[in-house]
Amino acid sequence: MTLPLLPASSFKRPTVLLSGSVDYAMYKDFRQQFEPVIDQDVVVIELSTLGGDPEVARMMGEDIRYYSEMNPEKRYVFLGKAAIYSAGTTFMSFFTRANRYLTRGTRLMIHERKMDKHLHVQGPLTTCLAAVKATLNELETSITIQNEGFANLILGSSVTMEEVLQRAPSNWYLEAEEARTLGLIEAVL
Repeated sequence: MTLPLLPASSFKRPTVLLSGSVDYAMYKDFRQQFEPVIDQDVVVIELSTLGGDPEVARMMGEDIRYYSEMNPEKRYVFLGKAAIYSAGTTFMSFFTRANRYLTRGTRLMIHERKMDKHLHVQGPLTTCLAAVKATLNELETSITIQNEGFANLILGSSVTMEEVLQRAPSNWYLEAEEARTLGLIEAVL
């Protein structure tokens, strides 16, 4: 089913307004604003963020996915404003491409997940090996989750997974119109 392009007037008063770091405080704010309006025909969620916790972005995104699947007659629409970096792009990836909009001049930033962990290996060898394997498992699982998000983001676009994996390590910035041209979003307002 092809969804009609929403006119700019649909974004006059976004239903949910979020800005700042994607963190647990934002998730709480998101849920407080989202719960009372989940049954509206069109729910516009406006976001501006320089990034944050990717797992919180996934939690918010799973709420969008769940309600979109439970209420296919409703539209849950993403409106990115000014900056949609890292975790913000992760959140956006949970919206179908037809429900992704950016304001003029907005920048997306796509990058790999980051880790800041020191591995100190000391003690009995089996304990050392377990600590190294646990860190390796954490890295491999994080890469799998990251790539699932990339796959959601590029679904229906002209961007390939190979291109994302090549560009993401060095922080891939896209201006709104470029994101539209590549098919990552529906329209620029």
